[in-house]
Amino acid sequence: MPASEPVLLRDRHIKYWLRCARTFLPEAYTSTDSNRMTLAFFIVSALDLLDLLASKIDANERDSWRNWIFSCQLDSGGFRGFTGTKIGHDVRTLQNQHWDPANVPATFFALVTLIILGDDLSRVRRRECLTWLPKVQRQDGSFGEILGENESIEGGSDLRFCCCAAGVRHILRGPQEKDVQDFDVDRLVRYITACQTYDGGFSEGPGHESHSGLTYCAIDALALLGRSPEKGLDTPDARRSSGTLSLDDCTRWVLSRQTTYLEEDEPEDDEQASSIPQPEAVALPSSPLGSPHATHFPVTPLSPPKTPSPVRMQIVAAPILNCAKQNLLWAGFNGRTNKIADTCYCFWNTAALAMLDRLYLIDKPRMRRYLLEKTQHIVGGFGKGVHEPPDIMHAYFGLAALATIGEDELPTFDPLFCISQKARENLKRVSWWAE
Repeated sequence: MPASEPVLLRDRHIKYWLRCARTFLPEAYTSTDSNRMTLAFFIVSALDLLDLLASKIDANERDSWRNWIFSCQLDSGGFRGFTGTKIGHDVRTLQNQHWDPANVPATFFALVTLIILGDDLSRVRRRECLTWLPKVQRQDGSFGEILGENESIEGGSDLRFCCCAAGVRHILRGPQEKDVQDFDVDRLVRYITACQTYDGGFSEGPGHESHSGLTYCAIDALALLGRSPEKGLDTPDARRSSGTLSLDDCTRWVLSRQTTYLEEDEPEDDEQASSIPQPEAVALPSSPLGSPHATHFPVTPLSPPKTPSPVRMQIVAAPILNCAKQNLLWAGFNGRTNKIADTCYCFWNTAALAMLDRLYLIDKPRMRRYLLEKTQHIVGGFGKGVHEPPDIMHAYFGLAALATIGEDELPTFDPLFCISQKARENLKRVSWWAE
């Protein structure tokens, strides 16, 4: 008998996201306060995906959100991640400005959130931001997170920051901007392509392990820079920078992330382990040279294999076959080789394939069933994995993954900006993007 179709618990997701927007977050979020701009993006975009911005959030509340975002903007360009570092205009100097720096990811999330809210970006210090952005680019083409003391580039150098920098550039330069200094696009493209590994995925830096989130960031950055992923991955310059650049290898690696491995195996306790019979140690002949070959090793004598009876085979094999058949109902995505499935990687992998126009290659029904039956939570939202409570990031990416594969109750999704297609259309209201 075929399994019934799972459903999106829309009413419960609505309650979950309205609680996130209007009440204090749980204590566990205290350590993320400096990333409040990122949390704001997740919450506002989720409300948009559920069509709540106009129906449940009035104009005054939306205006207050926009005003808070602009309170995080710096006069010198860019946005801070939260207002906790704000030292005020009166005391800010060249000597202490690194205490309250603009942040590359926060700037990207601030701009995208404003776009979702329908802002025309007229209050954004556009030229200042575009002048600040090249200063955060390193010599190898990668981007840091902030400018520290004496304008030293600080923070990581992985592809997350490269993707956010490419997004800020794309939004603020628009299709026509030529008057403001640009960062070195070719150098960034070379860095991105150098991060592709032998197996086809992309890593945090050259020579590291492939990772689904960073693979998404690589493909997204190339698209935002106007270098189609296919060309960006297969140019002569790219091939010279790394010997294994291939769009097909990337696609193959991303597709191999879909998995029925959903939960970690239960570890054996000490009592179980001690009850397993151990082979006796056998004394090997001593070596005439007195080498370690005289040590006692556990050796199991070889014996001819015995054919088990049909009854015994049925008893042993049936539960395994039933388990395998049951597991085939669900197939999530993992982020690295040999890892369990995770809600957020369902988005990173499917969005990467969507940008490569190869989303049709995945098993959508089983991924949908994994999200709706295994990680969708009874109170709304999605957890990281099976039986885990919801959190803001995974709750958002659960919705985003479903929207990417065309969930009926969600709007058309734009994987490039990680927002609804309807929200992206708001970019046309911005003067430098107007047709």
